[in-house]
Amino acid sequence: MKTTSSLLNLGISLLILFFAHNVNGQIQDIKDVNGIVYELTSSQRLKDVKVKNLRTKAQTTTDSQGNFTIEGKLNDYLTFTQIGYTTDTAFIYQGGVQRVYMVRDNKSIVIDEVVVSRLTDSRLVAEIARAKNEGTATEASQNRGGLRISPSRLFGKDGKLARKNLALLETEQNNRKIDRLFTDQTILALVPLNDEELPLFRERFRPTLNFIQTASPVDVRAYILESYSKFKSKQTK
Repeated sequence: MKTTSSLLNLGISLLILFFAHNVNGQIQDIKDVNGIVYELTSSQRLKDVKVKNLRTKAQTTTDSQGNFTIEGKLNDYLTFTQIGYTTDTAFIYQGGVQRVYMVRDNKSIVIDEVVVSRLTDSRLVAEIARAKNEGTATEASQNRGGLRISPSRLFGKDGKLARKNLALLETEQNNRKIDRLFTDQTILALVPLNDEELPLFRERFRPTLNFIQTASPVDVRAYILESYSKFKSKQTK
């Protein structure tokens, strides 16, 4: 009887732990996404922007200071819609306050490191496509068929600028792909870095895209540990 009672108590305990784990997991899984919406070139905060979570279908609008809170979690896609601005999509791949920069319809933007870092992923893809189109040195011949070299695109100011922009845009896109795997959580799980050291470490030792896409978890851990050793040795000199 004691054995049966012990087994019954054990079963009840395991059942309670199972439900507690599931409830706790569900609570942790639900997380609001907080953010601020800006106009890209002026950095002015935008009010009344419609924000929608494509997974949950939840919707909200930004307040007078451009702030919004919406039900969501990592790996969700949010759309941002405002009259006079290009509808944009943001992929949530990290925690913290999301900063979204919207672009006015048909407005050309001057590309530099600061502006590129503000572009959402979907806008980045669009700007890469535009830069590729404007920077190509060949175009289709309307009369004779085939392709012909366009001297204006090859040597012109706009073509050169487009190719320069393309390099910045593609570098930013690659860095984002890397950073989604080379995360703060992954690094801090292996090495002790403070709030000031962490961003410096990530920037200085960001791996190549080819490495991060092909490396095993063991390779990534080894890379972080080796990089940390180099980082600390330079810090102490």
